[in-house]
Amino acid sequence: QVQLVESGGGLVQAGGSLKLSCAASGRTFSSYSMGWFRQAPGMEREFVGVISRSGGSVRDADSVEGRFTISRDNAKNTVYLQMNSLEPEDTAVYYCAAAGSLIMVARAKDYDYWGQGTQVTVSS
Repeated sequence: QVQLVESGGGLVQAGGSLKLSCAASGRTFSSYSMGWFRQAPGMEREFVGVISRSGGSVRDADSVEGRFTISRDNAKNTVYLQMNSLEPEDTAVYYCAAAGSLIMVARAKDYDYWGQGTQVTVSS
């Protein structure tokens, strides 16, 4: 089992920045690739990005490329999502997820463990 807890969400103005954290416990953190997803009201859960087990590779959605950066610190069992140049369209609940078998995947169904989510609201 892996337990994931997101933090760092809040209310920011358009153009601002926010950094989300996801702390993991229960199993060896470095055994999992870690993904970020988001879900806005009335919308399906959307892929944001993923980082490999070692942190050497990243894959980002086109909608956030160049604005968001995923990183991880395996010594701290934590993955981060640095969000810059935020837009109102980025407003959503953000979730982190762990994949223990497949790596670098973009589909929510391929992830094994999920956090509870943290709300990010961007005002215009």
